[in-house]
Amino acid sequence: MDSSLTSQPIEPPAHATAAHTHDVQGTSLFGFIVFLLSESMIFFSFFAGYIALKTTTPDWSPPGMEQLEVFSPAINTIVLVSSSLVIYFAEEALKRHKLTLFRVFWFLTSAMGAYFLVGQAIEWRSLPFGFTDGVFGGSFYLLTGFHGLHVLTGILLQFLMLARSFIPGNYDTGHVGVTEVSLFWHFVDVIWIILFCLIYLWQ
Repeated sequence: MDSSLTSQPIEPPAHATAAHTHDVQGTSLFGFIVFLLSESMIFFSFFAGYIALKTTTPDWSPPGMEQLEVFSPAINTIVLVSSSLVIYFAEEALKRHKLTLFRVFWFLTSAMGAYFLVGQAIEWRSLPFGFTDGVFGGSFYLLTGFHGLHVLTGILLQFLMLARSFIPGNYDTGHVGVTEVSLFWHFVDVIWIILFCLIYLWQ
Protein backbone atom coordinates (compact mmCIF):
# COMPACT_ATOMS: atom_id res chain seq x y z
CA MET A 1 0.00 0.00 0.00
CA ASP A 2 1.26 3.47 -0.89
CA SER A 3 2.18 5.26 2.37
CA SER A 4 1.42 8.66 0.80
CA LEU A 5 -2.25 7.69 0.65
CA THR A 6 -2.49 7.08 4.38
CA SER A 7 -0.44 10.11 5.46
CA GLN A 8 -2.58 12.72 3.75
CA PRO A 9 -5.41 14.19 5.89
CA ILE A 10 -8.91 13.70 4.61
CA GLU A 11 -10.44 17.09 3.84
CA PRO A 12 -14.18 17.41 4.47
CA PRO A 13 -16.22 18.44 1.44
CA ALA A 14 -16.88 22.17 1.07
CA HIS A 15 -20.64 21.77 1.49
CA ALA A 16 -20.11 20.01 4.84
CA THR A 17 -18.00 22.91 6.12
CA ALA A 18 -20.61 25.42 4.97
CA ALA A 19 -23.38 23.43 6.65
CA HIS A 20 -21.40 23.29 9.89
CA THR A 21 -20.85 27.07 9.79
CA HIS A 22 -24.56 27.61 9.19
CA ASP A 23 -25.44 25.34 12.12
CA VAL A 24 -23.12 27.29 14.44
CA GLN A 25 -24.63 30.61 13.36
CA GLY A 26 -28.20 29.33 13.65
CA THR A 27 -27.63 27.81 17.09
CA SER A 28 -25.87 30.93 18.34
CA LEU A 29 -28.64 33.19 17.07
CA PHE A 30 -31.38 31.01 18.56
CA GLY A 31 -29.68 30.96 21.95
CA PHE A 32 -29.25 34.72 21.90
CA ILE A 33 -32.91 35.29 21.02
CA VAL A 34 -33.90 33.14 24.01
CA PHE A 35 -31.58 35.27 26.16
CA LEU A 36 -33.22 38.48 24.90
CA LEU A 37 -36.66 37.07 25.65
CA SER A 38 -35.60 36.38 29.24
CA GLU A 39 -34.23 39.93 29.51
CA SER A 40 -37.53 41.24 28.14
CA MET A 41 -39.42 39.47 30.90
CA ILE A 42 -37.24 41.17 33.53
CA PHE A 43 -37.77 44.62 32.02
CA PHE A 44 -41.51 44.15 31.56
CA SER A 45 -41.86 43.04 35.17
CA PHE A 46 -40.13 46.30 36.15
CA PHE A 47 -42.49 48.23 33.87
CA ALA A 48 -45.52 46.58 35.43
CA GLY A 49 -44.22 47.35 38.92
CA TYR A 50 -43.56 50.97 37.99
CA ILE A 51 -47.08 51.42 36.59
CA ALA A 52 -48.65 49.75 39.64
CA LEU A 53 -46.67 51.93 42.05
CA LYS A 54 -47.31 55.15 40.13
CA THR A 55 -51.05 54.60 39.99
CA THR A 56 -51.42 53.61 43.66
CA THR A 57 -48.86 55.72 45.57
CA PRO A 58 -50.35 58.98 46.96
CA ASP A 59 -47.05 60.85 47.39
CA TRP A 60 -45.41 59.68 44.20
CA SER A 61 -43.10 62.62 43.42
CA PRO A 62 -40.15 63.35 45.72
CA PRO A 63 -40.51 66.44 47.95
CA GLY A 64 -39.60 69.66 46.15
CA MET A 65 -39.81 68.18 42.63
CA GLU A 66 -42.71 68.82 40.32
CA GLN A 67 -41.59 67.34 36.99
CA LEU A 68 -38.51 65.90 35.37
CA GLU A 69 -36.76 67.96 32.72
CA VAL A 70 -37.53 66.40 29.34
CA PHE A 71 -35.42 68.25 26.76
CA SER A 72 -31.98 66.77 27.55
CA PRO A 73 -33.28 63.20 27.95
CA ALA A 74 -35.11 63.64 24.63
CA ILE A 75 -31.83 64.57 22.91
CA ASN A 76 -30.15 61.52 24.47
CA THR A 77 -33.07 59.40 23.27
CA ILE A 78 -32.73 60.64 19.70
CA VAL A 79 -29.00 59.85 19.74
CA LEU A 80 -29.50 56.36 21.16
CA VAL A 81 -32.38 55.42 18.87
CA SER A 82 -30.51 56.78 15.84
CA SER A 83 -27.62 54.46 16.68
CA SER A 84 -29.83 51.53 15.70
CA LEU A 85 -29.79 52.83 12.14
CA VAL A 86 -26.02 53.30 12.28
CA ILE A 87 -25.39 49.74 13.48
CA TYR A 88 -27.66 48.51 10.67
CA PHE A 89 -25.42 50.32 8.18
CA ALA A 90 -22.43 48.63 9.83
CA GLU A 91 -23.99 45.19 9.34
CA GLU A 92 -24.77 45.93 5.71
CA ALA A 93 -21.19 47.07 5.12
CA LEU A 94 -19.88 43.84 6.63
CA LYS A 95 -22.16 41.76 4.42
CA ARG A 96 -20.58 43.50 1.41
CA HIS A 97 -17.10 42.78 2.88
CA LYS A 98 -16.35 46.48 3.31
CA LEU A 99 -14.42 46.16 6.55
CA THR A 100 -13.29 49.77 6.80
CA LEU A 101 -16.84 51.08 6.42
CA PHE A 102 -18.04 48.48 8.91
CA ARG A 103 -15.48 49.66 11.47
CA VAL A 104 -16.46 53.31 10.99
CA PHE A 105 -20.19 52.70 11.48
CA TRP A 106 -19.59 50.21 14.28
CA PHE A 107 -17.35 52.62 16.20
CA LEU A 108 -19.84 55.44 15.63
CA THR A 109 -22.54 53.27 17.21
CA SER A 110 -20.37 52.79 20.31
CA ALA A 111 -19.66 56.54 20.45
CA MET A 112 -23.39 57.32 20.33
CA GLY A 113 -24.01 54.83 23.13
CA ALA A 114 -21.24 56.45 25.19
CA TYR A 115 -22.81 59.87 24.56
CA PHE A 116 -26.07 58.54 25.95
CA LEU A 117 -24.38 57.21 29.09
CA VAL A 118 -22.54 60.48 29.70
CA GLY A 119 -25.80 62.39 29.25
CA GLN A 120 -27.51 60.11 31.72
CA ALA A 121 -24.70 60.57 34.26
CA ILE A 122 -24.96 64.36 33.92
CA GLU A 123 -28.72 64.15 34.46
CA TRP A 124 -28.28 62.00 37.56
CA ARG A 125 -25.88 64.54 39.09
CA SER A 126 -28.35 67.38 38.52
CA LEU A 127 -31.41 65.67 39.99
CA PRO A 128 -32.69 66.96 43.34
CA PHE A 129 -33.49 63.46 44.64
CA GLY A 130 -31.61 60.24 45.28
CA PHE A 131 -32.25 56.50 45.21
CA THR A 132 -33.73 56.51 48.73
CA ASP A 133 -36.02 59.53 48.21
CA GLY A 134 -39.43 57.95 48.02
CA VAL A 135 -40.90 55.30 45.78
CA PHE A 136 -40.33 57.34 42.64
CA GLY A 137 -36.66 57.92 43.46
CA GLY A 138 -36.01 54.22 43.90
CA SER A 139 -37.99 53.29 40.80
CA PHE A 140 -36.31 55.94 38.65
CA TYR A 141 -32.75 54.95 39.49
CA LEU A 142 -33.51 51.24 39.32
CA LEU A 143 -35.02 51.42 35.85
CA THR A 144 -32.62 53.91 34.28
CA GLY A 145 -29.62 52.33 36.00
CA PHE A 146 -30.50 48.80 34.92
CA HIS A 147 -30.98 50.01 31.37
CA GLY A 148 -27.72 51.96 31.52
CA LEU A 149 -25.94 48.78 32.55
CA HIS A 150 -27.28 47.12 29.40
CA VAL A 151 -26.06 50.04 27.27
CA LEU A 152 -22.59 49.69 28.81
CA THR A 153 -22.65 45.94 28.14
CA GLY A 154 -23.61 46.61 24.53
CA ILE A 155 -20.71 49.04 24.08
CA LEU A 156 -18.23 46.52 25.52
CA LEU A 157 -19.55 43.81 23.19
CA GLN A 158 -19.26 46.19 20.26
CA PHE A 159 -15.61 46.85 21.06
CA LEU A 160 -15.04 43.10 21.19
CA MET A 161 -16.59 42.65 17.73
CA LEU A 162 -14.58 45.60 16.45
CA ALA A 163 -11.35 44.03 17.71
CA ARG A 164 -12.28 40.74 16.01
CA SER A 165 -12.60 42.57 12.69
CA PHE A 166 -8.83 43.09 12.72
CA ILE A 167 -8.20 39.31 12.77
CA PRO A 168 -7.48 38.38 9.12
CA GLY A 169 -10.36 36.41 7.61
CA ASN A 170 -12.38 36.37 10.84
CA TYR A 171 -15.61 37.46 9.17
CA ASP A 172 -15.06 35.74 5.82
CA THR A 173 -17.25 32.70 6.51
CA GLY A 174 -19.87 34.25 8.78
CA HIS A 175 -20.78 37.06 11.12
CA VAL A 176 -21.22 35.11 14.34
CA GLY A 177 -21.29 37.65 17.15
CA VAL A 178 -21.99 40.73 15.05
CA THR A 179 -25.62 39.78 14.40
CA GLU A 180 -26.19 38.96 18.06
CA VAL A 181 -24.62 42.21 19.31
CA SER A 182 -26.67 44.16 16.79
CA LEU A 183 -29.87 42.49 18.00
CA PHE A 184 -28.91 43.29 21.58
CA TRP A 185 -28.44 46.95 20.65
CA HIS A 186 -31.83 47.15 18.95
CA PHE A 187 -33.33 45.55 22.06
CA VAL A 188 -31.68 48.15 24.31
CA ASP A 189 -33.04 50.95 22.12
CA VAL A 190 -36.61 49.62 22.15
CA ILE A 191 -36.50 49.21 25.92
CA TRP A 192 -35.35 52.82 26.31
CA ILE A 193 -38.21 54.13 24.15
CA ILE A 194 -40.65 52.44 26.53
CA LEU A 195 -38.76 53.79 29.55
CA PHE A 196 -38.71 57.30 28.14
CA CYS A 197 -42.47 57.23 27.63
CA LEU A 198 -43.13 55.85 31.12
CA ILE A 199 -40.76 58.09 33.07
CA TYR A 200 -40.49 61.36 31.14
CA LEU A 201 -43.63 61.67 29.06
CA TRP A 202 -46.06 60.19 31.59
CA GLN A 203 -45.61 62.65 34.46
